[in-house]
Amino acid sequence: MTRRVYDPNRVIFFDTTLRDGEQSPGATLTSAEKLEIARQLARLGVDVIEAGFPAASPDDLAAVQRIAREVGGTDDSPTICGLARAVEGDIRTCWEGVKDAKHPRIHTFLGTSDIHLKYQTGLSREQALEVIRKAVTLARSLCDDVEFSPMDAGRTDIEFLIQVCAVAVECGATTLNIPDTVGYVAPEEWRETIATLIAETPGAGVGSGVVWSIHCHNDLGLATANTLAGVLAGARQVEVTINGIGERAGNTSLEEVAMALHTRPQFYNLQTGINTREIMKTSRMVSNYTGMMVQPNKAVVGANAFAHEAGIHQDGVLKHHSTYEIMTPEAVGLTQSRLVLGKHSGRHALKVRLSELGYEVDGDALNQVFARFKDLADAKKNVTDADLEALMADEFNKPQEIFTLVDIQVTCGTMGMPTATAKLYNAKGEELIHAAVGVGPVDACFRALDAIISPPKNVLVEYAVHSVTEGIDALGEVTVRIESGGKTFGGYGADGDVIVASVKAYLAALNRMLVIVGYGDVKPEGDAATVGVASK
Repeated sequence: MTRRVYDPNRVIFFDTTLRDGEQSPGATLTSAEKLEIARQLARLGVDVIEAGFPAASPDDLAAVQRIAREVGGTDDSPTICGLARAVEGDIRTCWEGVKDAKHPRIHTFLGTSDIHLKYQTGLSREQALEVIRKAVTLARSLCDDVEFSPMDAGRTDIEFLIQVCAVAVECGATTLNIPDTVGYVAPEEWRETIATLIAETPGAGVGSGVVWSIHCHNDLGLATANTLAGVLAGARQVEVTINGIGERAGNTSLEEVAMALHTRPQFYNLQTGINTREIMKTSRMVSNYTGMMVQPNKAVVGANAFAHEAGIHQDGVLKHHSTYEIMTPEAVGLTQSRLVLGKHSGRHALKVRLSELGYEVDGDALNQVFARFKDLADAKKNVTDADLEALMADEFNKPQEIFTLVDIQVTCGTMGMPTATAKLYNAKGEELIHAAVGVGPVDACFRALDAIISPPKNVLVEYAVHSVTEGIDALGEVTVRIESGGKTFGGYGADGDVIVASVKAYLAALNRMLVIVGYGDVKPEGDAATVGVASK
């Protein structure tokens, strides 16, 4: 178990998608999904994966332990980090979660603003310093790599913040993370704050070996700007999430910071370990698993990020991409194939194209994808890269399936009430059929699924449909979010028939809910609620 030492000209990417990102309403993930995302984060090249909050629930502990063993078990693996309150029980449980990683880290925190001290912890400043002293000392006695965060640093008095950081360093903290917990600060203000902390904190200046980090929220839309301001001030770790997911308005987007540093090398003059060509694949995986769509105009990964409609823009891009594009689609993993795939294409051509897109499939998996591909190719003339991305997401980015869709038949129109007949297999392989009437075809389908499954009471809170490509034969993508017992669960489906895609998405959301809360013979993965978790 070793702590890494980084080049001072390198920006460390600390990804908290699996911890802070999962605290987004509706972003609840199963242990298996967390593991798959962690593996993809490793392929993306993140330096530190904050795998969860081990003390929050037995399932979170188990998920962190599995990620530590299976993703963090080699010399070149990312550092695997767990979050803990400045409480002995949390810190010891956190260590149990990460200790099997080759490079483990304990990340502990305490609110330090007068607002948090008065209304959340009830501590005086002196008492807070003592809590920090004990917590960091304990963490360092267990682990060589310890990160400390003064929560709500953006609203903490700077002189007290210096005291807090000094105590943390004195007790063994190796990374000092400064969070703008509520998205309150402005870029110039934040740059000055970080510069002041680096210059005036005893034992933590330039050359001390202490890594300064920033963790920003997006309540005023300034998370990326504030993060880059912190980097310019000397911070060398950025805490980010894929697609910027997180509590309230979210966290700093990994893809935005990574591409800012990648696109402006002469301005920032800093290196990263991020493989930018894995960005789109990672974005899609997180979107599909969480059921949280990426807005079309989202920087870097949105559907419109490389789209040009205005005539002047189109003319310029056709002449040279640099006229209106500061980065190429290929740089973030959007490739344009010279292979035209259609109904006459074979397995080998499909395998080659998927490999170019970053998907290595063979054997039964290839046969499974090829069957779906042929069905899609029969329905449309040419199958695009976007179609293949959606097909792969629908085929493999699925929750554990307690119920599997066999068939769905729908009748609707102006002459009668929409009726849907659904046929499912349950976990025992039994075939279940039910018909239902609804106010529309999608409603009828959802009612039929509910009649078969009898899920816990839930409310549909979001239903969104969009086409993957242009044209009447375009593949349709659907995301669904349902709420039950104060938790929200997402589902994703893709199909040439948007009704079928809707059924797939709703069934995925129901399966995810049943896996997490428990259903029949299925053992629940644990309480997904992050009890006692305070957002940094």
